[in-house]
Amino acid sequence: MKFLNRLLYQVHRWVGVVLGLFMFFWFFTGLVIMYSTPTTQNRSQQLAHAETLAPEVGWLSLGEAWDRSAEQRKAAELKPKAVEAAAGTETQGSKGKDVSIADARLVRSAGEPVWLVEDSKGQRFALSALDGSLRTTTPDQALKIAENWFKSNSSGVIKTAFLETVEKPIILRNQDALSPFHRIAVGDGGEVLISSRTGEVLHVSSRLDRAFYWAGNWLHLLKPLESIGLGKFRNDAQLWLGLSATIATLTGLIIGWLRWRPGFGGKPTYSQGRTQPYREFWFKWHFWSGLIGGTVVLSWALSGFLDTNPGKIFSPANPNRQELNRYLGSELPEAMRLWQPVLPALLALAVDDADIVELGWRRLGGDAVLLAHTRDGQRLPQEPDGGLPQFSQASLLAAVQRVAGSAAVETQAVLNEYDSYYYPRHHQSLVEKPLPVLMVQLADDAETRFYLDPQDGRLMTRVDRSGRVLRWLYSGLHHWDFGWIYHRPIWDVWMLIWVSFGLVLGASSLVVGWRLLKKTFAPKKRAIRRTPRGIGKLEPEISTH
Repeated sequence: MKFLNRLLYQVHRWVGVVLGLFMFFWFFTGLVIMYSTPTTQNRSQQLAHAETLAPEVGWLSLGEAWDRSAEQRKAAELKPKAVEAAAGTETQGSKGKDVSIADARLVRSAGEPVWLVEDSKGQRFALSALDGSLRTTTPDQALKIAENWFKSNSSGVIKTAFLETVEKPIILRNQDALSPFHRIAVGDGGEVLISSRTGEVLHVSSRLDRAFYWAGNWLHLLKPLESIGLGKFRNDAQLWLGLSATIATLTGLIIGWLRWRPGFGGKPTYSQGRTQPYREFWFKWHFWSGLIGGTVVLSWALSGFLDTNPGKIFSPANPNRQELNRYLGSELPEAMRLWQPVLPALLALAVDDADIVELGWRRLGGDAVLLAHTRDGQRLPQEPDGGLPQFSQASLLAAVQRVAGSAAVETQAVLNEYDSYYYPRHHQSLVEKPLPVLMVQLADDAETRFYLDPQDGRLMTRVDRSGRVLRWLYSGLHHWDFGWIYHRPIWDVWMLIWVSFGLVLGASSLVVGWRLLKKTFAPKKRAIRRTPRGIGKLEPEISTH
């Protein structure tokens, strides 16, 4: 028993010494992340700043632009690894087969009409709606795109300057299929990143936004390893640091409960009625912040460790490219290929003269849907020849069945409210997480569940049993994004309380650890018998009063 007791203290002390600085910065950077403005532009922001479409007679259909650009697209394809990084595992099913269109949107970019196309291999292209050529955004066009982006929010002249073209900026995640990127300076300290492949604005930030990023996400997610060329070790570093933090917190909680003497029922306390054994300032704060906030700190450490998916025990959250292709089906509807992008009087009446910034085609099997997207995020269904206002439930179920294989559909339901597995983050709206959705559950061993957008047919998310477990063990314990806690300002108060305990625990760990190191490695002096204090004392000081 004495051996186990000593092992408990030694593990907590020395793991704490090694991790003290990391844990303090994790709490500090986590606090910064809570109040950072996301700089990666979401769908709502892209629509709000888009150019008015105003289609004209003579623009090419999607099929014409696709056929005319065949040779250019083949020459411009990214290497498979870049596509895998952006779109999941490369589809083996596409090898040896014709590449088809998965998604297509008609927009204006730098004043010119283009079809933004994603193919069945995850490649992204911008095809001119004027002559069908593959369009690459030049630095001059990127400057114009940046000016248009800010035009609606400024009454004066927008100052822009081209800075550089970069392949993979650290501040962008999962955007390799759109590389390289033009970096544009805007106004006083603003920056914009624009894809040279499609002309899409992916990142907008001020100096303050970038300061929050570098002080928050960059440190919290160990991004410095990528900056020095060690990005492949980042997940392993997070795994082992998360596991060590879990061990340090758990052993600290056990020690805290063992050494707490509340004096309930007349039981003995420490001298002078103290309920904990320490007299020194930092040791007392370390004890109480760990005892009170340790459970929440443990939840953050454990969930951070599990987010690294140790041993690949959790299934991937997103379907890979092969599964997405099966979901869409191999057939390209003729309505999608042949429709001429003209805005006739009937369409203008159908959208009630709304400011249309995009016309997008979606397909499932042999069905196709054309949606007009407005600046404020509305989706207005159109019904061109051969098109549908939205996908039928039969089309959606058939798409799910193509992914499910032999597994049958067990239940299906239309959800008009969010549930625990399909819900928006604080910075998302109905544009990013639309309602209603069709929830389909399979009768397979993993109890797989699909959430589908019936209006445009998108597979919003897929979650199986392991994904549901991870949702609670990671997102639930790390972000506290459930129930009444997730409503602001309740969530802010809750998180600030426990982050404050974490900061105190981290700061006191640094002081306690430094003193332990000085005591351990200081030159040995002649021993003088005295009553041990602070971290050197393992046995509690008991008072019978």
